[in-house]
Amino acid sequence: MNRVLITAGGNGIGRAMGQAFDAAGFEVWVTDVDADCLASCPAHWGKSQVDASNEAQVAELFAEITAQWGELDALCANAGIAGPTAAVEDIKIEDWQRCVSVNLEGAFLAAKYSGPMLKATHGSIVLTSSTAGLYGFPNRAPYAAAKWGIIGLMKTLAMEWGPEGVRANAICPGAVEGPRMQGVMEREAAAKGTSYQHIYDGYAGGTSMRSLVTAEDVANMALFLCSKGARLVSGQVIAVDGHTENPDPKV
Repeated sequence: MNRVLITAGGNGIGRAMGQAFDAAGFEVWVTDVDADCLASCPAHWGKSQVDASNEAQVAELFAEITAQWGELDALCANAGIAGPTAAVEDIKIEDWQRCVSVNLEGAFLAAKYSGPMLKATHGSIVLTSSTAGLYGFPNRAPYAAAKWGIIGLMKTLAMEWGPEGVRANAICPGAVEGPRMQGVMEREAAAKGTSYQHIYDGYAGGTSMRSLVTAEDVANMALFLCSKGARLVSGQVIAVDGHTENPDPKV
């Protein structure tokens, strides 16, 4: 039985990942900061309320996984927050630090503590970056910086762990349908003095497919990257975005 840990697996992309891995026969363990989200997950999933940026909580999580499972075959380091929507000069340092901490340090901590387990099983790690980590993102500097950092972390993990049989890859979702992205667009519309629909159409119109993606689209890619079908896929940055043509068509 293969086993996967998914951080921020209580809703959104992480929840979709859990469902995809579950359907493929994996044992699933998810973390989230939201106890209600965890409670709504399937009863047979492992669940832990964890702040991904808190090292003590992450260390305790992996001690629990080691005690209950003994091994780990895949990790989806998916935890992240949107951070502030503002021009660089208007961003408070504490808001910058919190965004970078959850998105980037959260991925680092998950990798740090999963490493010995993944090496033992020749497993796979998938980190959730973003198209913001490929092109930048006006008015979202801390988020974009963190997502670029995740790609650098992934490339380094692939190099360090590859000789021990561990694969590392990063997925860069485009704009993902759902409440979180809706909130981002609403804040961007307010900051630019325009309508939500104008911002939505801008995101969709900036892709070749003229569409936002779904959490299930991202989950399907994560599952493939952790499968035997991707046994020599490592160190790769894979966008699931309908092909971004213009990263900022919303001006």
